Amino acid sequence: MSYDWTAAIERARAHAPFLAHGLDKLPALEALLSAGDGAGALAWAKAAGADAGDVGRALRREKLALAVALAVGDLAGAFPLLIVTGELSAFADRALDAAIAEAIHRRVPDAPSQGFLALALGKHGAQELNYSSDIDPILLYDPQTLPRRERDEPGEAAQRVARTLMELMSHKTEDGYVFRVDLRLRPASEVSPLAIPIDAALSHYESSALAWERAAFIRARACAGDVAAGEQFLAWIRPFVWRKSLDFGAITEIGRLTQRIRANHSGPARPGPGFNLKQGRGGIREVEFFAQTHQLIHGGRHPSIRLRGTRASLDALAEAGLIDPADAVLLGDSYDRLRQVEHRLQMVADQQTHSLPDDAQALDNVARLDGLPDGAALVAELEAITEAVGLRYDRLIAQHAGDGDSVVAVAPQWGEALEAELARLGFADPADLSQRIAGWRDGKLRALRSEAARAAYDAIQLPLLTALAKSPEPDRALLRWEQLLANLPSAVNLFRLLEARPALLELLARILSLAPPLADALARRADLLDPLIDASAFDLPGSVTELAAEFASGEVDGDYQHMLDHVRRKVSERRFALGVQLIEGARDPMEIGQALSRVAEAALDVLARAATAEFERAHGKVPGGELVVMGYGRLGGGVLTHASDLDLVFLFTGDHAADSDGARPLGATLYFNRLAQRVIAALSVPTAEGALYEVDTRLRPSGEQGPIAVSLDSFERYQRESAWTWEHMALARSRVLYGPEAGREQLEGIVRQVLTMPRDAEKLRADVHEMRSTMARHKPAKGALDVKLARGGLVDIEFITHYLQLRDHRGLSPSMGAAVAQLAEAGLLPGDVPAAHGMLGRFLIAARLLAPDAQEPPPAARAVLAKACQCGDWQALSAALAESRAAVARAWAATFGETLEI
Repeated sequence: MSYDWTAAIERARAHAPFLAHGLDKLPALEALLSAGDGAGALAWAKAAGADAGDVGRALRREKLALAVALAVGDLAGAFPLLIVTGELSAFADRALDAAIAEAIHRRVPDAPSQGFLALALGKHGAQELNYSSDIDPILLYDPQTLPRRERDEPGEAAQRVARTLMELMSHKTEDGYVFRVDLRLRPASEVSPLAIPIDAALSHYESSALAWERAAFIRARACAGDVAAGEQFLAWIRPFVWRKSLDFGAITEIGRLTQRIRANHSGPARPGPGFNLKQGRGGIREVEFFAQTHQLIHGGRHPSIRLRGTRASLDALAEAGLIDPADAVLLGDSYDRLRQVEHRLQMVADQQTHSLPDDAQALDNVARLDGLPDGAALVAELEAITEAVGLRYDRLIAQHAGDGDSVVAVAPQWGEALEAELARLGFADPADLSQRIAGWRDGKLRALRSEAARAAYDAIQLPLLTALAKSPEPDRALLRWEQLLANLPSAVNLFRLLEARPALLELLARILSLAPPLADALARRADLLDPLIDASAFDLPGSVTELAAEFASGEVDGDYQHMLDHVRRKVSERRFALGVQLIEGARDPMEIGQALSRVAEAALDVLARAATAEFERAHGKVPGGELVVMGYGRLGGGVLTHASDLDLVFLFTGDHAADSDGARPLGATLYFNRLAQRVIAALSVPTAEGALYEVDTRLRPSGEQGPIAVSLDSFERYQRESAWTWEHMALARSRVLYGPEAGREQLEGIVRQVLTMPRDAEKLRADVHEMRSTMARHKPAKGALDVKLARGGLVDIEFITHYLQLRDHRGLSPSMGAAVAQLAEAGLLPGDVPAAHGMLGRFLIAARLLAPDAQEPPPAARAVLAKACQCGDWQALSAALAESRAAVARAWAATFGETLEI
């Protein structure tokens, strides 16, 4: 592409006195630009101060040359916005770094530039500096490593460095200035010194920082000085910036800030003379706030959107499905153009201005510098841009301010008025309930002790009580809400989420009414509601591979403990969302069970890899040996419930006599047994994020007395020579879940060979019959709705299926549904057994949430159970369950010649 460098230089000389002065002062640079050598011009500019002999003079000369080169390249169309802002930002980094080094050197010659650092914030942090921008660094120091004279206190030494830095950067000389430096974004700037100890800054951001400071740190970057220490500091405060739970309080703060900016902005409301491109409605700041608001809300859960650049952030938000892609494009294009016009304003006289000139002639001058015919053309273009941006930003703030359903300013809150309102809503004992609610605010509940929490709760009280009253079981829902509040250390964010998303109130009330396990999960982690604001929460999770990538993608900095916490959060969110889908009737319970299994398999994959990597750091690897994990039972069959344990067996490939090659070597058997224990702990030990799964390893060779992990050779030998019939039955429902491809294939071959071994049919029948009789005596049904253990239930189907699989070598699928269907198709099972298995299986998955004690639940839960099992009502469901058990009893009689008492 050809660029008109000549016209760009002519416009610069005609309409921008600052650029004309620079071109006159730098003829060698003008010659390169006239020749169209943009790259050469930038290289020349960066070396313009090389022979200055003084750091301050060198930086000022480079600044002028770079500003001229970038401006002419911009006007010519050769340097797009990101090149311009990126080069200016990179120069700011170099300048600060040189100033810090010079300041330290002046006090302590030959000392290394360490222990003092600059964090870039705002446009500098985002690498989006404009032509005449301030920079807003935060200066930090480490008292232990900052070079200083022996008699200097660390604090005084740091302030000397900061003052010298300010002089080098901001003092205006005959060569101009480098950057105006604004340090007011530092913690407690009205009382704090220019440079702050790292530990003091950490304490501030962990305890008393304000919401706007979180927004500022979205774009923070360690840019100069001791950059490694700066990056470590940013890693330490990441939890302050990126909250794990959705933060709708951030929206309130951003909305208030917007209102203050608009209210205090005295300039024109629409583009025209005097209009402020930065602060005006639909201007630069509103595009930035649009991106940052979404980042603050969702960034804790979506690491992919934690970007500094405005355009890149908008694109990432669209890619993550958090904003409309069309809005991302419009806002991004608008932002680029607004910034470009902002640059034109500043090129004229190197002034930090964002406003269109008041004078018509000056406005025409800016437009012609830009290449437009006059100011009217520029204003017309800006009117269209700012109106489109303003509409989208207005919609964002209005959307998150609530739609009126949550406004309760006129609602009765306390005393007799509240009691009357509770009576109107239909609560059984409004007087007692009114007193209980008043008690919540009297210090009895930690979550409501702060004024902010009480104010946030007041905003949702009436819609909350209305939703609870409308729920299927109001009294039960209210009790569980009370328990939830009692267990939460803080509930402000939950209240704000419910205020911002009133539709969640009814869903919350249904959860509290219908599903005790989900209510218990919420009492431990109220932020489990967060994902439900997104319609995608009602999609089934993807493949195991996709889930594993999601679980492994969090920012855990290589920290093993953080990885454990991250996976626990992700799994909890997925399991909770699947539970909500089930009680809402959004999915077939079988689909939910299969999804729960994929979630568990993905967690196993990620945590086994993490545990192995952690273990290998100390003990190395066993040459030729790798861990292999098999899933048994419901996990092996690929259909879990919300109450399922993980039945796992650990094996390893290679020579059991080999040793590992690490700093602390272990023999292979001990190595893999300890590694298996690490994996079990990774899956089961509670962390700060709670527990994950119960792991059962009792199906391993030799049972509870045997080693946790054995070699594949030992496993094969045991299965062929020593295993009991029940162990082969369990093997029929096993599946390899983790391990190298070769190890998987070898193990799958062993399983096939064992399952197809010739057997004495009579002995097999006797063993199966004896085992089931023993189980029936020692492990009876837990309640009337225990369709697993009750005779004619799922366990009986499993015993019949495994018997036929081992006897006839047919239907050898670990999936019970597939195995039953294949056996029926082969004529080995009655044709009604697959339907019976489907009915009982669906009921079990749903009942684990809706009737976890296996007793008949309240009417509302009964209705949800009936719907989940595709029955019209509870009576129809009861009849269908009875018929399914009868079908199983008939199959039992046909298979074993014994009548079941059901």
